[in-house]
Amino acid sequence: MPTADTPKAADFRRQVLNPMKLRLFLMRKLPMAWLAGLRLTQLTPESATVTIRYKYLTQNPFRSLYFACLAMAAEFASGIQAMMHVQAGGPVSMLVVSLQGDFTKKAVGLITFTCLDGPRIAEAVAESRATGEGRVVECVSTGVDEAGDVVAVFRLTWSFRAKKIMDESPFNKRRRALRPAPRLPWGPPQSQ
Repeated sequence: MPTADTPKAADFRRQVLNPMKLRLFLMRKLPMAWLAGLRLTQLTPESATVTIRYKYLTQNPFRSLYFACLAMAAEFASGIQAMMHVQAGGPVSMLVVSLQGDFTKKAVGLITFTCLDGPRIAEAVAESRATGEGRVVECVSTGVDEAGDVVAVFRLTWSFRAKKIMDESPFNKRRRALRPAPRLPWGPPQSQ
């Protein structure tokens, strides 16, 4: 089932699919992902594909990719979709509440993680916005090597909850205006 695309989601995709902008984002917000060399190769409303390569910074003592680096790539494949759907509307908090991994083969070379749960994520985000209650989605992110063999399968459980926006009634505006200015320990009150 195709997921409805929004202009904000399309703009988000355009931004993160630009390699330079993605690197800057990773450097600023996810420095470990930047150091590990995660690459976003595909992002649609339905799926995302992320790659990670075996190298010095991602290795374990057994000459394969360290499991935490695999987990990071798997989480990023589902998390970037979640970010895209959250960006398309009002504020929603998102959090990984569970992570399970099954490892089937030694991970060497280029590993590609794909998550196809975009529609389920979009539905959970929309339901949370509509009801104001939290929603939970289990996403599956599958990693394959260059030969096409499955290396690892991760199941990530995401929680989405719409944030409450403070009501802009005249009472609340007046209450905020009457709030005392914060004081710095070394100077006069700061104006807001």
